[in-house]
Parts: sequence; C-alpha cells; structure tokens
Amino acid sequence: MRKTILTAAAATGLATLALTGLTAQDGTTPGAMDVSRVTAGTYTTDPAHSLVQWSVDHFGFNPYFGIFGDVAGTLTLDPAAIEDATVDVQIPIASVAVPSAGLRDHLLRPGADGGSPDLFGAEPGMARFVSTEVTQLGATRALIAGNLTMNGQTGPVVLLTEFSGAGANPMSEAETVGFTATTTIDRSNWGIGYAIPMVSDAVDLKISVAFEKQ
Repeated sequence: MRKTILTAAAATGLATLALTGLTAQDGTTPGAMDVSRVTAGTYTTDPAHSLVQWSVDHFGFNPYFGIFGDVAGTLTLDPAAIEDATVDVQIPIASVAVPSAGLRDHLLRPGADGGSPDLFGAEPGMARFVSTEVTQLGATRALIAGNLTMNGQTGPVVLLTEFSGAGANPMSEAETVGFTATTTIDRSNWGIGYAIPMVSDAVDLKISVAFEKQ
C-alpha cells in the first residue's frame, strides 16, 4: 500500500511539474498586448476559446447571463491597413449555455401546435456576423460595423472592438491574436419579442475571440 501511495504521489508531482512548466513560461505568458506581434494574413477562430456572452435585464431585478460557444469564422487582417480588415463569423445558437436547464429547454423549445417559438426554437440556425466597415480608433481599438443575421432576419450591428493579445499558442504553435468586443442589440429587431418588457428588449453582448493564422 505504501508503495502504491508513493507511486501515486510521484506521478502527481511529475504532472504538477509538467503543468507548471507549461503555464509558468519563466513568469511570462505566450501572448501579450503588443501590436507589433501581429502579422498580416488570414486567421480562423479557435472555436474552443471563442465565445459570446449575452445579458438581459430580468424583471427589473438583475441581469441574467448566458453564453454561446464554438464561434467559427475568419479574419483577414493587415496591421498596416486596419480599415481594410474583414470579419466573417458564425455563432451556433444551439450551443446556448445557461445555469437553468428549464430555461435552456424554453430557449430551444419549438412553438406550440406548429406555431412560432417563444425564443430560438428547436434546431435554430447559425447566427452570422459579416463586417462591412472598420474604423480605427487608436492603436488597439476599432469600430467594426456589419450585418448580423439571426432567426432568419438581418440587421446592422456595430462592435466596439479591442485587441487583447498576440503570440504563439504553446499548445498548437499557431500564431494567435485575440480580440474582445461589446455591443447592445434589440432582440425584437431579429423577431424575438417574447416577454418584453418584463425581460429587456436590449441584449448586451460581450465577445471574446482567439484567431489562429493560417
């Protein structure tokens, strides 16, 4: 038994050392908020580390949050010509995650008797954002205007976007850049009007995306 315990302890120690070696990187992180690290090219999302957080006001009491994951898409970027950048990303609505199983069921519930659903409905299609214009605000910020298609309807959206880091991913060795973005949309503009105003029409979006160079 003692030998087994010692062997397990040794294995745990080695695993800890290996993890420490991966995460410590001599006190630094692989990515840094340094725009000089960004190179021109075409990038695709790292879906495992790209997500959209949404927030609505619930009954006037408090904000309620949820997340869409597995964001997929492309970014074409030249640091010398930021305003020529293009973004095209898709968000799988069916990936919606919330703490309440009952709410998730309601979000994806089909309409009664073949009618329209209250919210997204069963097997919702992808949401898609395609940029139409980029306006640089400084070394690390930009406004990205574009069209959001969701629930079969398309409308304009402007994202306040900020560069958050660049470097080589230690796991994939891919040249990676990261961005965050915020915006607010009225869900009724995309045909989702259930429970307004008890649940706010306005939806705050916070976006975090990692792109890997191809």
